[in-house]
Amino acid sequence: MPVQTFVEAPGPQGLLKGTMLSPGDSGAPIVLIIPGSGPTDQDGNSPLGVKSSPYRLLAEGLADKGVATVRIDKRGMFASSAAIADANDVTIEAYANDIHVWIDAIRRGTGRSCVWVLGHSEGGLVALKAAQQPDGICGLVLVATAGRPLGEILREQLKALSIGSLWDEADSVISSLEAGKRVDASSLGSPLQRLFSPSVQGFLISELDLDPAKLAESYAGPVLIVQGDRDLQVGRADVERLSQFNPTAKVVVLSGVNHVLKTVSSTTREANLATYADPDLPLGAGIVEAVADFVTARRAADRQATDLSGSGLT
Repeated sequence: MPVQTFVEAPGPQGLLKGTMLSPGDSGAPIVLIIPGSGPTDQDGNSPLGVKSSPYRLLAEGLADKGVATVRIDKRGMFASSAAIADANDVTIEAYANDIHVWIDAIRRGTGRSCVWVLGHSEGGLVALKAAQQPDGICGLVLVATAGRPLGEILREQLKALSIGSLWDEADSVISSLEAGKRVDASSLGSPLQRLFSPSVQGFLISELDLDPAKLAESYAGPVLIVQGDRDLQVGRADVERLSQFNPTAKVVVLSGVNHVLKTVSSTTREANLATYADPDLPLGAGIVEAVADFVTARRAADRQATDLSGSGLT
């Protein structure tokens, strides 16, 4: 029976908090799950309409496969609200620093030599940034993670929204933020004011400065890339670019799976988005197995290497 415990780590101004789910095996590999963008909680839900609980379901599935997990609330949000006064006063680098704080806390609490880091969506970029300092990281699992810079993705998404006369304005704002320059959001057309709110411009500047594929290229540890072929937010081009820059990465593309890791039987956008609000839908087939097989295979290989070393055969 899996054992659930509430865990914590030191944050900038208060505690970072999360939940550990363990299969009860004291030597089980541990996966740290990093949430995606915006106000996404440790279960993978958001007050913006996401109620599908993908991280909780993933943790439960992995526990059944003998893999422990720690899923976390980001600084300034939900259970980690005391960690920083303003949840928007963050950068990708700050989130990456928190990941190392979590890794240190998990290693101290469990005696593990390293922790697997799984990032979903924007959490994959945080994982890649954290892995530029690889100490304590067993390897990376990138789930529905963009392989292109945010500027390219934003331009693509805004064009698809047919914002017409606002396109040139949006393109100019993105270019300014890419150059590290803030913009006067009050002068923007109303659809753009929320997207480029002054409160989030510092965070956007930090994210626009990063190329996830180049970060993947510089990481020498094991990498698993998991992608659903019905993801409306991250697509085949992202997988291909990540694997091009890190050709040793293992790639698993799951049929019929979308961005919140649920199976979609219809090709319509409406049916896809409907799964975002349904926590009763199980995870898409193959997700739990792909992650569990990857981390446990590595654990078995490490044990074999240790045994051979101890026998004098290496």
